[in-house]
Amino acid sequence: MFGLYITHPQVQIDSSVPVPDWGLSAVGRARAETCARQPWVQRLTRIISSGERKAIETAEILAATAGLRIEIDPSTHENDRSATGFLQPSDFEKAADWFFAHPEESYRGWERATDAQARIVGAVNAILATHDANKPIAFIGHGGVGTLLKCHMSATPISRQRDQPGGGGNLFCFSLADRRISCDWTAMEIWQES
Repeated sequence: MFGLYITHPQVQIDSSVPVPDWGLSAVGRARAETCARQPWVQRLTRIISSGERKAIETAEILAATAGLRIEIDPSTHENDRSATGFLQPSDFEKAADWFFAHPEESYRGWERATDAQARIVGAVNAILATHDANKPIAFIGHGGVGTLLKCHMSATPISRQRDQPGGGGNLFCFSLADRRISCDWTAMEIWQES
């Protein structure tokens, strides 16, 4: 049976609002709503969300279709970047490049990639340890920690080369039986269960 890690789609960027409190943009909401119409969404038996607003909003859209209540696990949040506050998009991209290229070091006070990876892997493993491997599950979260989880599951070093394309609203699929990745990042609204 399948497990999914789904990243929230596009957000409403507002430099006056803390990043964890950003919600989905109109484009992001529309993409999540399109995704919710995919047949696999109704097969989900659990939806686990990060505690950040953009992830919760994505999870709620999918949960409404699946007839589920979302479960929030605060330990699945994005890598902690609060030390720098808001960064302009071009500065953020440079910072993210550095974050992945130097996983054992902190970028200007950010959570280290190795620590964020240990946190997300630990959270997902703890949830899956008590989850029935015959029932589909989705984790709704973020690109940074999603990439770190994907690197772990594919037994590859931390690298931004494994990052999602397009800045959000993608998923990768893995087998619940052995946690092997069965599909690379795919836009959430076009993935088809195989």
